Amino acid sequence: MNTNPSIGFVGFGEAGFHIARGLRSAGIEQIAAYDIHTWTAGRGEIIRQRAQETGVRLTDSNGELSDLSEIVFSTVTSDQALIAAQQTAPGLGSRHLYADLNSVSPAVKQSIDRVISATGARSVEVAVMSPIPGYAHKAPMLVGGAGAEEFIERMKPFGMRMEYTSPKVGQAAATKMCRSIVVKGMEALLTECVLGAARYGAEAGVFKSLAETFPGIDWPRMATYMVGRLTVHGERRAREMEEVSETLRSMGVEPIMAEATARRMDWSAQLGLKQVFGGEPPVNYREFAEAVEELSTAQASATQTFRSSPSPST
Repeated sequence: MNTNPSIGFVGFGEAGFHIARGLRSAGIEQIAAYDIHTWTAGRGEIIRQRAQETGVRLTDSNGELSDLSEIVFSTVTSDQALIAAQQTAPGLGSRHLYADLNSVSPAVKQSIDRVISATGARSVEVAVMSPIPGYAHKAPMLVGGAGAEEFIERMKPFGMRMEYTSPKVGQAAATKMCRSIVVKGMEALLTECVLGAARYGAEAGVFKSLAETFPGIDWPRMATYMVGRLTVHGERRAREMEEVSETLRSMGVEPIMAEATARRMDWSAQLGLKQVFGGEPPVNYREFAEAVEELSTAQASATQTFRSSPSPST
C-alpha cells in the first residue's frame, strides 16, 4: 500500500481548496482535481488560481481524475453530491476509496454508497463537523462506511482528525444534520437579532442582557462571526438546511425551524450580500446591518419606481 497516496478532488471550491492546501503542507505529493467550473467565467479564474497556489493538477474529466487518484474526495455542493458520484463511478475500481464530504442527508449518503460500492471501490461517509477554512484538512470529521477504517489508516498520518462511527452509512450524516439545526439556526437568529436591534441602536443592551443569561460568550464577536458565515455561504447553507429538513421529515419530525433557517439563508443569497462584500465577511455586524438597510432601501425604491411607471400604450 502506498504510504503517500495520490489524492483527487471532485469539486475544487472552498472546501476542496483548503483541504488540498493542508494536505500538501502535510506531505501529500500528488493531488489532482476536477471541477465543472474550471473554465466558467469568474469562478474558473478562482479555481485555476487556487490550483496553481496549491500545486494541484486540474483534469478535464472525472475519468482522468480517477486514473490519477487512489483516494477521491467529493467536495461539491450538496445538491450535486449524488450526481458527482454517478459521474465519477465509471472510472472507479477496487483500488479506489471514495470519500463523500458533502453535507447531505443520511438517505443521500446511502444512495452515494450504493453507487460507489457497485464499482468495487470502498465508499466512505464523512461528516465535517466544523468550518473548513482555518482548520483545513484538520477539521474534525466523523467517518463511516465500508472504507472508513482504511481511510482513517491512510490519512491519519497526514494530520487529519477523524472519529470512526459505524460501517453502516448514515450515522455520521445524521449527527452532522442535527448539529446544523443549532449552528445554522444560531446564524439565522443572530442575523435577525442584529437587523432588528441595529435599527434602534439597541445592540449594546441586547448583548449585555444575553451575556447575563449566557455568560462566557462574547456576543458582539459571535454576532459578527455568524452574520459573516451567512453572508459568504448563504446559498450553500440554504441547500444544506433543505437536506436537514428532508432528514427530519423522513423521521416524522416537522422541520419548522430548519425550514425557517433555510429561508433566511436564501434571503441572504437573493439580496446579493456576498457580492456586496466581494465574497468576504463584513468587518463587523454593524457593517452588515448598514449594507442590508442600503440594499433594502434601494430595492424598495426600484420597486416603487417600476410600479409608478406609466404602462406602455397598446
